[in-house]
Parts: sequence; structure tokens; C-alpha cells
Amino acid sequence: MIDLIYPYDLAPVIPAPTADSAATKAQGSEWLPIVQPSGLVIGRSVREYCHSGAKPLHPVIHIHIIDRFSRIYLQKRPMHKEIQPGKWDTAVGGHVSYGETLLEAVYREASEELGFTEFNPIHLETYEFESSVEREMVNVFAAVGSYRLCPDPDEVEEGKWWDLADIDSNIGKGIFTPNFESEFQMIRKSLLALL
Repeated sequence: MIDLIYPYDLAPVIPAPTADSAATKAQGSEWLPIVQPSGLVIGRSVREYCHSGAKPLHPVIHIHIIDRFSRIYLQKRPMHKEIQPGKWDTAVGGHVSYGETLLEAVYREASEELGFTEFNPIHLETYEFESSVEREMVNVFAAVGSYRLCPDPDEVEEGKWWDLADIDSNIGKGIFTPNFESEFQMIRKSLLALL
């Protein structure tokens, strides 16, 4: 597993601020690390810029939760989300905030989305994903067990356990996010090998 390597001093802002934009970006924005594929942090930027189509590479985490019955817990994205609203996705997914390690982001996002804190994350894969608006370094983790999960309604519209056959029969039908579908095919064997 790679981790993020932060510079000793605060990384530069990307894009470099102008007199007009500096005050706006600093207030209430979520700052994300901008990275090279190796995990070296080369800058920091606001979330809005990372999703603007400029496509700087920024890290995210995904957590797949699987129980001993080979069921996968998925979340339905709320309709207010800007990307893929109303679609089923990985149990937990979110951006790494500037200054965080990957594991810090894993535990923070799991707690925020599902009230999920007592687990041992297992790293499965790191890959790059690019959509029409962003480019992410996706760090995929798994957790194995039967957990009591409490979705936060602001973060998750709904959550449920899916049998593998139900996932397979719904792939390609617009029910899941495209990212989930491709990622699930990539990690399926590794995920099942944990059982």
C-alpha cells in the first residue's frame, strides 16, 4: 500500500491564487491534496477545482464491506450529491482531506457515513479513475464481518446487504455507479479471497 507523502512545508495552492480568487477559495472550502501517482503530494486545491474539469489527480478512499455469507454492503447515493445521485455505490467512499493519511481518511469517512469505527481495513488496490469532471487516485480497502451499520441520512440515502447474484444481475442496468461496476469486477476475487 502506498501512502501520501506530504512536503515539510504547506504544499502550494493549485491553481496559484489571484487577488480576486484567494479570499473566495479560502472560506469554507474543503482542501484536498494534489498528488503524483506515487503518492507524493505536490499541491493542494479546493474540492470545487478538483471537480471543475481541470482534473488534478487527488486521492479518495473506498471501503467494501463483505460479510461471511458473501454479501456486500452498498450505499445508495443521496439525490443531492453532485456526482451519480441516486445510484448504488461502495459502502463508503470519500475524499482524503489535505494533511490526512489514507487510513485516517478511511476511519473518518466510515464514521461519518455509517457510524462505523470498529474494523480492520485491508488494502486491496490503488488505481487511477478518470471521469468527465475529475481524476482520482482510488485507494480501495475492505472490511470483513457482520457489522451494525448506521447510515447518516445526510451522507447516505439508504444502505443494504446485496447477494453477489443480485449485484451480477444488475450490472449494466444503470443501478450502480459506473465506478462501482468497474471496481467491483477488478477486486471481486481479492474480496472473496478474504472469506
